[in-house]
Amino acid sequence: MAGCCGDCGGAGLDPREERQRRTLWWVLGINSVMFVVIAAAALIAGSNALLSDSLDDLGDSLTYAISLWAVGKSGGAKARVALFKGLLILAAALFVLGRCLFFLLDPRVPVFETMGAFALLALAANLVCLALLYRHRNEDLNMSSVFECSRNDIAVNLSVFAAAFGVWATGSAWPDLVIALGLVVLLLRSSGRVLLASFRGIRKAGEGSL
Repeated sequence: MAGCCGDCGGAGLDPREERQRRTLWWVLGINSVMFVVIAAAALIAGSNALLSDSLDDLGDSLTYAISLWAVGKSGGAKARVALFKGLLILAAALFVLGRCLFFLLDPRVPVFETMGAFALLALAANLVCLALLYRHRNEDLNMSSVFECSRNDIAVNLSVFAAAFGVWATGSAWPDLVIALGLVVLLLRSSGRVLLASFRGIRKAGEGSL
């Protein structure tokens, strides 16, 4: 998915773009591993909130792979990549919403110990990613949208940990559902911001080509 398209080995990239590429490879690897780990934990725990966390990692992995392709590309290409990222975030939000609706038909209390432990593990991994991406956050639309995704991850991880505490305190699955719905709202807002930025970038690129 992260095809080189003539940029393999970083040929033709300036030093800043080389740094962007190295950072994206690191965060891509971290998120790919965490998706597998957290998805397995979500299925074991029976947690919608933790599942939304794993889907967020999957979306981030796809985002980073696409962003690798966009390094060194034109502003218009980066804007189209940002558009795809926004649609990925939107798709994740709708999927989690569907899982929440299914929960209403088949409510089960998740395993709070698994939820809490893996939420903290995911938080540690995403803090590393955020630290790696921080210096790139204002470099261009491609990297700023990547940073947006990574920043959302921190809120997601903290929310899942809060859901685990709520399940433990109440002995009920409702805290997991409430947090999952809150994450849907967060993902929808993030998708809206990225999509609006991408539309502006595409329009600007179109005006520049006239």
